[in-house]
Amino acid sequence: MQPFSIPIQITLQGSQRCQGRTAFSTSGRKSYRDYSDVQEDKYKKLPSNAGEDRAMLLGFAMMGFSVLMFFLLGTTTLKPFMLSTQREEVNCTSIYTHIMDDWLDCTFTCGVDCHGQGKYPCLQVFVNLTHSGQKAFLHYNEEAVKINSKCFYTPKCHQDGIDLLNSALDIKEFFDNKNGTPFSCFYSPDNQSKDVILTKKYDQMVIFHCLFWPSLTLGGGVLIVGMVRLTQHLSLLCKKHSTESQR
Repeated sequence: MQPFSIPIQITLQGSQRCQGRTAFSTSGRKSYRDYSDVQEDKYKKLPSNAGEDRAMLLGFAMMGFSVLMFFLLGTTTLKPFMLSTQREEVNCTSIYTHIMDDWLDCTFTCGVDCHGQGKYPCLQVFVNLTHSGQKAFLHYNEEAVKINSKCFYTPKCHQDGIDLLNSALDIKEFFDNKNGTPFSCFYSPDNQSKDVILTKKYDQMVIFHCLFWPSLTLGGGVLIVGMVRLTQHLSLLCKKHSTESQR
């Protein structure tokens, strides 16, 4: 039994040294991988400074505000413009103005729970379309046609009837003094009604501003957020490159 003790003992010692080297190499590779993962996470989660946080907040606030502007202007301006009758600009000449004898009823408010009844004079303006010779009723704008198609405009109702009458007389005098001088008006070529308007409430310039400013605000917000993200990405790449070059 004595001759076999030495080889067995040598074999056991060799295996122990081999296991020790294997464990050391495995633990070394594991620690290196852990260190690499930590460095990679560190690069991915690069903290931003206070200025970049404020810029990001400003960009998102601008985008949110632009969406709100699109919603409000779309419901108050763009939708009525799309639903309104499309009119073309022509020249009109005043041929007759008249204040109806029968005043129209209206309602006004004099307080929180106070409502009163009043009357206002109905001014009628008849014009001639110079391009076709057609006679038509002239109204102030699109809302005047919807409120009362018989009158040039509907004044704000109140108790002072003399003031309402004086306003109507001033407008009547203005058209009477035209003396056949052409002025711009708008009519609908597709509509057979004899209603034309003096001014358009929603013209092309108003629609342009309703679309331009929200779009500009949205584009500015997107640009700010994109520039901050690009700066953070470039800073991440620069720090990663400098760390690797120092090894």
